[in-house]
Amino acid sequence: MDTLSYKTQSANASSVDKDWVIVDADSMVLGRLASEIAKIIRGKHKPSYSPHVDCGDNVIVINTDKIRLTGKKWSDKVYVRHTGFPGGQRKTTATELKAKSSTLLVENAVRGMLPKNRLGRKLFKNLYAYAGTEHKHEGQQPKEIKL
Repeated sequence: MDTLSYKTQSANASSVDKDWVIVDADSMVLGRLASEIAKIIRGKHKPSYSPHVDCGDNVIVINTDKIRLTGKKWSDKVYVRHTGFPGGQRKTTATELKAKSSTLLVENAVRGMLPKNRLGRKLFKNLYAYAGTEHKHEGQQPKEIKL
Protein backbone atom coordinates (compact mmCIF):
# COMPACT_ATOMS: atom_id res chain seq x y z
CA MET A 1 0.00 0.00 0.00
CA ASP A 2 1.51 3.33 -1.09
CA THR A 3 -0.60 5.66 1.06
CA LEU A 4 0.17 6.99 4.49
CA SER A 5 -2.04 5.91 7.34
CA TYR A 6 -2.92 8.48 9.98
CA LYS A 7 -4.82 7.73 13.13
CA THR A 8 -6.63 10.30 15.22
CA GLN A 9 -5.36 10.13 18.78
CA SER A 10 -8.18 10.50 21.27
CA ALA A 11 -7.28 11.55 24.81
CA ASN A 12 -8.15 9.33 27.75
CA ALA A 13 -7.85 9.73 31.50
CA SER A 14 -4.32 8.32 31.61
CA SER A 15 -2.89 10.40 28.76
CA VAL A 16 -4.16 13.81 29.92
CA ASP A 17 -1.79 16.28 31.58
CA LYS A 18 -3.63 18.69 33.84
CA ASP A 19 -2.10 21.98 34.95
CA TRP A 20 -3.04 24.51 37.62
CA VAL A 21 -3.80 28.08 36.54
CA ILE A 22 -4.73 31.16 38.53
CA VAL A 23 -7.06 33.90 37.23
CA ASP A 24 -7.43 37.33 38.82
CA ALA A 25 -11.07 38.48 38.61
CA ASP A 26 -10.34 42.05 39.71
CA SER A 27 -12.63 44.47 37.76
CA MET A 28 -13.56 41.84 35.16
CA VAL A 29 -17.07 41.43 33.73
CA LEU A 30 -18.70 38.29 35.13
CA GLY A 31 -19.98 36.64 31.96
CA ARG A 32 -16.87 37.23 29.89
CA LEU A 33 -14.69 35.91 32.69
CA ALA A 34 -16.90 32.85 33.22
CA SER A 35 -16.87 31.86 29.55
CA GLU A 36 -13.05 31.92 29.46
CA ILE A 37 -12.84 29.95 32.71
CA ALA A 38 -15.31 27.36 31.35
CA LYS A 39 -13.13 26.91 28.23
CA ILE A 40 -10.04 26.33 30.35
CA ILE A 41 -11.82 23.90 32.69
CA ARG A 42 -13.27 22.00 29.73
CA GLY A 43 -9.88 21.82 27.98
CA LYS A 44 -10.93 23.45 24.72
CA HIS A 45 -7.72 25.50 24.64
CA LYS A 46 -5.60 22.35 24.22
CA PRO A 47 -4.89 20.59 20.94
CA SER A 48 -5.57 17.22 22.61
CA TYR A 49 -9.17 18.17 23.53
CA SER A 50 -11.66 15.32 23.66
CA PRO A 51 -15.28 16.10 24.49
CA HIS A 52 -15.84 12.95 26.56
CA VAL A 53 -12.78 13.28 28.86
CA ASP A 54 -11.82 15.66 31.67
CA CYS A 55 -8.77 17.10 29.89
CA GLY A 56 -8.96 20.68 31.18
CA ASP A 57 -6.94 22.46 33.81
CA ASN A 58 -7.68 23.20 37.46
CA VAL A 59 -8.58 26.90 37.77
CA ILE A 60 -8.13 29.08 40.85
CA VAL A 61 -10.08 32.34 40.72
CA ILE A 62 -9.05 35.07 43.16
CA ASN A 63 -10.62 38.47 43.94
CA THR A 64 -14.17 37.35 43.18
CA ASP A 65 -15.40 40.11 45.49
CA LYS A 66 -14.22 42.70 42.91
CA ILE A 67 -16.23 41.27 39.99
CA ARG A 68 -18.27 43.64 37.76
CA LEU A 69 -21.72 43.39 36.25
CA THR A 70 -22.76 45.74 33.46
CA GLY A 71 -25.95 47.78 33.28
CA LYS A 72 -28.55 47.31 36.02
CA LYS A 73 -27.80 43.63 36.53
CA TRP A 74 -26.94 44.08 40.21
CA SER A 75 -30.63 44.71 40.90
CA ASP A 76 -32.36 43.19 37.86
CA LYS A 77 -30.57 39.84 37.47
CA VAL A 78 -32.49 37.18 39.37
CA TYR A 79 -31.16 33.77 40.41
CA VAL A 80 -33.97 31.22 40.79
CA ARG A 81 -33.69 27.97 42.75
CA HIS A 82 -36.18 25.45 44.07
CA THR A 83 -36.18 23.74 47.46
CA GLY A 84 -37.92 20.63 46.15
CA PHE A 85 -41.10 21.21 48.13
CA PRO A 86 -44.40 22.53 46.73
CA GLY A 87 -44.25 26.31 46.49
CA GLY A 88 -40.52 26.21 47.18
CA GLN A 89 -39.31 28.54 44.44
CA ARG A 90 -36.81 31.07 45.84
CA LYS A 91 -35.50 34.13 44.01
CA THR A 92 -32.34 36.09 44.81
CA THR A 93 -30.84 39.16 43.15
CA ALA A 94 -27.15 39.44 42.30
CA THR A 95 -26.62 41.95 45.12
CA GLU A 96 -28.11 39.60 47.71
CA LEU A 97 -26.06 36.67 46.37
CA LYS A 98 -22.83 38.68 46.55
CA ALA A 99 -23.66 39.72 50.13
CA LYS A 100 -24.05 36.05 51.05
CA SER A 101 -20.84 34.91 49.29
CA SER A 102 -19.07 36.62 46.40
CA THR A 103 -17.72 33.31 45.12
CA LEU A 104 -21.27 32.10 44.38
CA LEU A 105 -21.61 34.58 41.51
CA VAL A 106 -18.59 33.14 39.68
CA GLU A 107 -19.47 29.54 40.54
CA ASN A 108 -23.05 29.88 39.23
CA ALA A 109 -21.89 31.55 36.02
CA VAL A 110 -19.25 28.90 35.28
CA ARG A 111 -21.55 26.01 36.24
CA GLY A 112 -24.11 27.26 33.74
CA MET A 113 -21.53 27.13 30.94
CA LEU A 114 -20.46 23.53 31.58
CA PRO A 115 -22.27 20.42 30.30
CA LYS A 116 -25.34 19.33 32.26
CA ASN A 117 -24.28 15.69 32.81
CA ARG A 118 -21.88 13.53 34.86
CA LEU A 119 -18.84 14.99 33.10
CA GLY A 120 -20.02 18.54 33.80
CA ARG A 121 -20.40 17.80 37.50
CA LYS A 122 -16.90 16.33 37.55
CA LEU A 123 -15.46 19.31 35.65
CA PHE A 124 -17.02 21.78 38.09
CA LYS A 125 -14.91 20.32 40.88
CA ASN A 126 -11.84 21.72 39.06
CA LEU A 127 -12.90 25.29 39.92
CA TYR A 128 -11.65 26.94 43.12
CA ALA A 129 -12.97 30.46 43.80
CA TYR A 130 -11.74 32.78 46.58
CA ALA A 131 -12.94 36.25 47.60
CA GLY A 132 -9.50 37.65 48.41
CA THR A 133 -6.02 37.16 47.05
CA GLU A 134 -5.16 34.32 49.46
CA HIS A 135 -5.65 30.71 48.41
CA LYS A 136 -4.45 27.35 49.69
CA HIS A 137 -3.03 25.94 46.44
CA GLU A 138 0.52 27.32 46.52
CA GLY A 139 1.90 23.76 46.56
CA GLN A 140 0.61 23.16 43.02
CA GLN A 141 2.61 26.14 41.66
CA PRO A 142 -0.20 27.58 39.51
CA LYS A 143 0.60 29.65 36.43
CA GLU A 144 -0.99 33.11 36.22
CA ILE A 145 -3.18 33.69 33.17
CA LYS A 146 -4.19 37.13 31.91
CA LEU A 147 -7.67 37.14 30.36
